[in-house]
Amino acid sequence: MNRPASTTLQNQAPDTLRSDARTIGLIGLAHGSSHFFHLLLPPLFPWLIKDFGYSYAELSVLVSLFFIVSGTGQALAGFAVDRFGARPILFAALGSFAVAGLIASTAQGYAMLLAASFFAGLGNAPFHPVDFTILNKRVSPQRIGHGFSVHGLSGNIGWALAPLFMAGITTATGSWRTACFCGAMWALTVLVIMVLNRDALDDRVESANVAAKPAANAMAAPQEHPMAFMKLPSVWLCFSFFFWSTCALSAIQSFASPAMQAMYGLPLSVTALIVTGYMLCGAAGMVVGGFLVGRVQRLEKVISICMLGSGLLLFVVGTGWLPGMAAVAVASIAGLGTGLAGPSRDMLIKRAAPPGATGRVYGTVYSGLDLGFCLAAPVFGYMLDHQMTNAVFYGSAIALVLSVVSAVVVGDGVSKKNKAALAAA
Repeated sequence: MNRPASTTLQNQAPDTLRSDARTIGLIGLAHGSSHFFHLLLPPLFPWLIKDFGYSYAELSVLVSLFFIVSGTGQALAGFAVDRFGARPILFAALGSFAVAGLIASTAQGYAMLLAASFFAGLGNAPFHPVDFTILNKRVSPQRIGHGFSVHGLSGNIGWALAPLFMAGITTATGSWRTACFCGAMWALTVLVIMVLNRDALDDRVESANVAAKPAANAMAAPQEHPMAFMKLPSVWLCFSFFFWSTCALSAIQSFASPAMQAMYGLPLSVTALIVTGYMLCGAAGMVVGGFLVGRVQRLEKVISICMLGSGLLLFVVGTGWLPGMAAVAVASIAGLGTGLAGPSRDMLIKRAAPPGATGRVYGTVYSGLDLGFCLAAPVFGYMLDHQMTNAVFYGSAIALVLSVVSAVVVGDGVSKKNKAALAAA
């Protein structure tokens, strides 16, 4: 006697939830570790200057090298993910982080520090195509928005923990080398966890939780050139979105604190709270944004409202009209809008990606993030050097507006494509 369909679904639901939660948790841990290694060396700059006598200008090259390697590698990593699968690339990336930490812990000069930055950037390169490929293949549709939310949230946590971890261990032990070695051990620990749970990361066989497309459709789909996706305007618009939104993030992370100190006369110990507040509000926004993804069809509207709201708040801070502590609070709250938009942004890219090119598309569009970090820093640094403190906030607000333009155009294209598909059906 066959069981009713409702009974079968009820019996499968706990296993579905458990499987989804396991995959989402593992990807969150891996992504948080990648953001941790963004800041392997920068928190140690004061100690490196003391031991080696380098200038901040010389040490800033380490950061630039990281993002150059990461950005270039990220676009290429998408092809490797589509060809070999995401799981082995993930394992290799975590191994590269461990190598970076070990090289940094034994560095005797500038060349070895450059090598550590190179391997850290190399490890960071594949994470977005890897993460989103696994999430899209392994997580059921009703929870994919929460997967994107946890993914973004874990990145913020990684950024927040790295300075505490690296500077804390250095202060406690008196050795920055010990901190780098501990960073390497962290990467190896995460790698072991991933290997032990490798079945939950297998993107080559789609989970039963994800509805498979009819075989007839797959057989009928024409084989395209691997580079065909680069002809799609939506890919480059998504790239543009990441570039402009990251320019705004770079301004806040690196220059908002000294800019506000100069504008409002607050001590740096207070203005430093802007970055923490911005990231915490962003994290809260990502949690809420995960629920919005499954309830909104036109995601570009969510992105537009949230990003424009954040841009407006940053513009108001740039005017200098607010009292000092109110300006700190308003700048922090601006992070809420960017966080809310995060999961919708990732889902919009998923919808814009052609079938079979997920890794390539995510790798290409997310390389805009690395390019944004690379190019924004010298621009906003120039503004600060020339006492253009208001321009730091105005510039970040304008960058958010430009990212909205890209998102709206992409969303309109996705909507037209969906309508055409429904008409054809």
